[in-house]
Amino acid sequence: MTGGTRGWLRKRRGSVLAALLLVTFAKPGLPHPVSAGELSSPFEFSPHYLPGDRFMGIRLLGAVALRHMIIDGQLVAELSGLAWDRDEQILYAVSDGGRLFHLKPAFEEGILSGVAGVAGFALRDENGRRLRGVWADSEGLALENADNGIRGDSVLVVAFERRPRLARYTPRGRFLGELPLPAGLSSVANYASANKSLESVAHHPEFGWLTAPERPMAGDEPGSLHIWNGPGDFWRYPLRAVPNNSLVAMEVLPGGSLLTLERGHGLFYLPVVISLRRFRLPAPNSPAPLEVSTAAVFDSSRGWRVDNFEGLTRLDGLRFLLVSDDNENAMQRTLLLQIELVDPEPRDYSVPEYDALQKNTH
Repeated sequence: MTGGTRGWLRKRRGSVLAALLLVTFAKPGLPHPVSAGELSSPFEFSPHYLPGDRFMGIRLLGAVALRHMIIDGQLVAELSGLAWDRDEQILYAVSDGGRLFHLKPAFEEGILSGVAGVAGFALRDENGRRLRGVWADSEGLALENADNGIRGDSVLVVAFERRPRLARYTPRGRFLGELPLPAGLSSVANYASANKSLESVAHHPEFGWLTAPERPMAGDEPGSLHIWNGPGDFWRYPLRAVPNNSLVAMEVLPGGSLLTLERGHGLFYLPVVISLRRFRLPAPNSPAPLEVSTAAVFDSSRGWRVDNFEGLTRLDGLRFLLVSDDNENAMQRTLLLQIELVDPEPRDYSVPEYDALQKNTH
C-alpha cells in the first residue's frame, strides 16, 4: 500500500466518522439547509460538448456533482429517483436507503449551475418507524398533485425493489398507503433477482400509474420486458441491445408520450452506456413490441463522463433532470444532469460512429 493510498484511506475514514457524528447528534425535526455552493460543484460531462451544445436528439444544459453531506441527519448518497414539484418549486430525491431529500436546483441563463439542500427525511412505515433493510430500497419516484396550482397537497409515489411495491408518502416521509399492483408483481420470486424488480414509476393521463421491472422477468422474451399499469394492462418494451441493459426510469411528457432511461454496462461496469428513448403507448395488451425511438446515447468509452444514472424527472416543457446513484462508492459520483429534448414528437436517432462529429450541430 502506497503512502498516498494510506492518506486517502485516512481521509475517507475521517469523513465517514464525521458523517456518523452528524447523524448521531443532528436534531430531529429542525431543518438544516445546505447551500448550493456547499452541496454541489460544476461538472464537465463531456470534453467535447459544452452546455448548450446539441447531441443527437437532445441539448445539454449543464451538470453538477453533489458532495457527500448530511442534511437533517440524512446522508446525500445513492440517489436513485427524482420528481419535480412545480407548485412548490422543489426537487424531491429518494435514495436506496429509504432517505428523502428536498432540493433546490439553481440555473444561470437556463444552464444548471448548482443545487441546494433544503431538507432531509427518512421514509417510514405505517407505524411511523423508519424503513430499514430490504424494506428501505426506494428506487423510483413520481408525484400526485404537483402541478395543480395548489400548494401543500403534493403526494409522493415511491417504487421499491427487493420488497416490490408502490407506496404513497407525504413530502416529509409519512406513509399514506400502497397502490395496487397487477398479480405477480408483488412477489420478488417472479423477478430476475430481488435487486432487479421495480425501479420506475410514472403517471399517464390515459392509462394511470405505470411501473416496470428493471430487467425481463421470468417468462419475458430475452431483451424485452413489460410495462404495467394498476389494472394489469401491459405493453412489451424492447431494450436496446446493450450488455446488462436495464430500464431504470420513465417520465410522461405533455401529450402523453414517454421518455425512458436505460442503463447498461460491460464487465466491471466498463463501459457504462446510458440511453434516452421515446415512444407513445398504443392500446394495451398487444404481444407486439412497442415502437421505441432512441433520442441519445452516452457511452463512457467515447469520452462521456457518465455514471450510474437511475433517476429522471421533467422540469417544464421538454427539459429534464437525470441523477446518478453513486452506490456510496468513492470511485463513483452523484451527478445531476439537465437535458432538453429537441423534438416535440419521438424521433429515432442513429448513434454516431464518433460522438464528437455531432458537436455544435444546433
